[in-house]
Parts: sequence; C-alpha cells; structure tokens
Amino acid sequence: MFTLLTLFACYWQDKYCDFYKATTMLTKKGKYGLKALVDLARLAQGETAFINDIAARNNIPKKFLDTILLELRNVGILRSKKGPGGGYSLSRPASEIRIGHVIRTLDGPLAPIRCASRTAYEACDDCADPETCQVRRSMTDVRDAIAAILDNMTLEQFVADGGRIEGAKEQFPISAAS
Repeated sequence: MFTLLTLFACYWQDKYCDFYKATTMLTKKGKYGLKALVDLARLAQGETAFINDIAARNNIPKKFLDTILLELRNVGILRSKKGPGGGYSLSRPASEIRIGHVIRTLDGPLAPIRCASRTAYEACDDCADPETCQVRRSMTDVRDAIAAILDNMTLEQFVADGGRIEGAKEQFPISAAS
C-alpha cells in the first residue's frame, strides 16, 4: 500500500527526491478540503453536516473551512442548505468526485513547477528552450504520474481505502531514501 502523501513527498529515485520534496506539497487548504470531504462522504444519503461540526471533528479552523467549503460549493462538489436540517452535503455521489479535481480546485495545478503545468503553464526565465529542458521533461513525467493516480481516484475509493492507493507502489517504485 502507498499513501497519497508519500506520493507528494517524493516520486522519483534519489536524484529527484530532494527537488521534488521542495516543490510539490499538498497545502493545508487541500488537506483540510480532503478531510472535510471524507467527513461528508461518511454521512448517510440525504444527511447534512454543519460547518462547526465538520471543523470540530477534523480539527480545522472554522473560518478557514468556511472558505474551503464555499470554493467546493462554487465548483459543484458540495451543496449547502440553510435553516433547519441545513448544512453541507456532497452534491453528487462520492463515486463521481475525483480527488484530482478537488486538489486542483483548492491548490491549483498538480505540476511541481509552472513550466510543466498543462493548466497554468508559465515559461521559465532561465530556460532557453523548454522543449529540451531536462528539468521540465522530468517534472512533466512527475505531473503525469500524479495526475494518473489522482484523476482516477474517486472520493469513494479514497474513503474506502483510508487514503491509500492500491497498486501505486508497484506502478511507481520509490527508493528506500524516500
């Protein structure tokens, strides 16, 4: 088994490990968003949860969680209801919510560096030819590996597997140094 955060800590063999650790991290916003979604995914169908309860159960600052849940609601991942019986709930089944979409919504592109991003590409100032840049090519491979895992993992799988990604260790071998 392989934890999601291990993927963010280090992907390639030793020569890329330190660089990757320094460039790709799940932010608190992304982490708290995932924790809140796991909390909501565990509710019975039709049930809602108040933001205060989600925050307390997951040790998340309420004001920060407010912002996170609003973003997730604005992109259609969550719905909210005011009044008695109100609160937050998933807007669709957990089997239809992709972890990659959640992380991109809250943290932005999955690429460890901007020049490797598909959605927020930005050329490097110090690179004469992006097409032959070894760092960019390697980080594009890292981006593709991250996207392959996260875009194919649903919230339902994430909850059921406890955040572990079945088969990822075999597909993406990690050195003992990680």
